[in-house]
Parts: sequence; C-alpha cells; structure tokens
Amino acid sequence: MILWRAYQQALAAHPWKVQIITTGSLVGLSDVISQQLIEKRGLEKHQVHRTLTMALIGCGYVGPVVGGWYRVLDRLIPGNTKMDALKKVVADQGCFAPCFFGCLLPLIGALNGLSAKDNWAKVRQDYPDVLISNYYIWPTVQLVNFYLIPLLYRLAFVQCISVFWNTYVSWKSHQS
Repeated sequence: MILWRAYQQALAAHPWKVQIITTGSLVGLSDVISQQLIEKRGLEKHQVHRTLTMALIGCGYVGPVVGGWYRVLDRLIPGNTKMDALKKVVADQGCFAPCFFGCLLPLIGALNGLSAKDNWAKVRQDYPDVLISNYYIWPTVQLVNFYLIPLLYRLAFVQCISVFWNTYVSWKSHQS
C-alpha cells in the first residue's frame, strides 16, 4: 500500500517521467521473462544487452508513443461512456495498432543490428503474426482500459498487462 501511494504521488508530480520509466522497466522485465522462462537461457546465457535494448525501447518508443496516443485519443473521442470506449477501441485497434507494430518491429530489428534487408524480411515474417495475436488480446483489454481506467493510469494499466504481451513480442522478435 505504501508503494502504491508513493507511485501515485510520483505520478501526480511527474506524470510523463513516471509513465516512461514504468513502461521501460516493464518492457525490460518482459524480456527477462522471455529469456528465462520461455527461451530457458539461464543466467549465464542471459543477453543483458538485449534486455537493456528492450528497456530502452520501452522508455524511448513505447512509453512516449502509447502515452501520447492515449492523450490524443481522449481529445479526439472525449468521454468515457461505453460507446465512447468502444469508439476508442476501434480507433486504437484499427488505426494505431497496425502503425505502432509497423514501427516497433523494425526498430527492434535495427537496434539488434540487422541489416536493412534482413530487418525488412524479419518484419514481413513477424508482422502478420504479431498483429493478429494483438487482436486476440488487446480489444478486450483496451475496452476495460478506456471505460474504467482514468487517463493518468491507462499507460500503467496497459503496461502491467503488457508484461505478458511484451514477453511474446520479445520472444517473437528475437527468434531466428
């Protein structure tokens, strides 16, 4: 309870910084889970650089882009009725998600040192699977998010759910 209050105070005082740091931390945690529980690398074969790269992507791309998107979306579709939430989900999943993943996957590839040709081939291979998998999970999560969660807490809520999603994305994007 003390940690939650401290988080709320920090979020109220520095919302953008706290949201970005929270996102980066949770994306990094997702990569640790991917490497340790899914890929079963063990600590001696854990790729620390990869985890730090994923955390950097969380801080530098995911946090700012998703957090900014939620603010824009709230201006475009004000309100939090069930119908407003449904409209936000349609915009989020129909417009934002395809663009977001279309930028995220090549960013991961570039930061992992793939050549432009190899990166494009990897994106073409992974993008359909990631986007389709997204549609199994995120519409329901986002409906809850847009209907029940205040704007200030939306990014944190989504990032907590995203620990599982980002574990999948990290695993998928680092497969040969």
